[in-house]
Amino acid sequence: MQFLFGVVIPYAALAAFLFGLVRKVLWWARSPVPYHIALSGGQQRSLPWIRQSKLDNPSGTAGVIGRVAMEALFFRSLIRNNTTERREGGELSYHWQKWLWIFSLMFHWSMAVVVFRHLRFFLDPVPGLVNGVEALDGFFQIGLPTLYITDVTLLVGISYLFLRRVLNDRLRYISLPTDYILPLLILGVGGSGVLMRYFLKVDIPSVKQLAMGLVTFNPVVPEGIGGIFYVHITLVSLLIAYLPFSKLVHMVGIFFSPTRNLANNSRAVRHVNPWNPKPPVHTYQEYEDEFRDKMVQAGLPVEKES
Repeated sequence: MQFLFGVVIPYAALAAFLFGLVRKVLWWARSPVPYHIALSGGQQRSLPWIRQSKLDNPSGTAGVIGRVAMEALFFRSLIRNNTTERREGGELSYHWQKWLWIFSLMFHWSMAVVVFRHLRFFLDPVPGLVNGVEALDGFFQIGLPTLYITDVTLLVGISYLFLRRVLNDRLRYISLPTDYILPLLILGVGGSGVLMRYFLKVDIPSVKQLAMGLVTFNPVVPEGIGGIFYVHITLVSLLIAYLPFSKLVHMVGIFFSPTRNLANNSRAVRHVNPWNPKPPVHTYQEYEDEFRDKMVQAGLPVEKES
């Protein structure tokens, strides 16, 4: 059973992840985008005296790179997310949903740091950058073992996103079962990791040995790692295997989104749809050849008499 949960399931999850991700990326790459889709919140480049919004509405490659980077790293479009409420008297009011942006940013950055910190189990020797990020994450050194800030912020961020979906009537109405499964699975991964680090101890050198064996394709299952570790690695494997087939694949899909990775230069460049059927062309020479006799009889001028 230890070999099943420690070796077979992680390898199967990795195979499913690679298959699903490659399939999705190829499907995105083959999808034709004949037009530069203009979806922006700013002024397009036009007259010289009109100020252009170079990040919201880029006209060149540099602006596109900046827009994609701001979206991927800081969720720039989510900053504009507003909620609408009807006040007494029928007046509509708009409120900035800053908490959604703050907790989304908290969760995603925490997840990225946690994943990066885990590289210490798969690399030998451990790079200095990984050790530096780990030291910065545990800067406060609260308790023993050191409390990592991202362990707390990850659980807080995903808890807020899950509770928001459960408690918000309008959001709950449009939610699918998978919208609940994913945050619960992430909570399970984070919760089991916290339990394993701070409460239910495991043999870290044995975990490192198992991880290095998986990476080098020479798997070895040491004895005495601890049951909580196999719970954690199984939940991680389920998350990895399910990721390419779920909404979490947006972490890659954002780079293929035509509303983000294309410049809005429709005023400077004419985009022609390659799917448009070419209409049959009947030139004047062909028309005259076909009706020359009748045109001559009718007294109409022709370029050629015969």
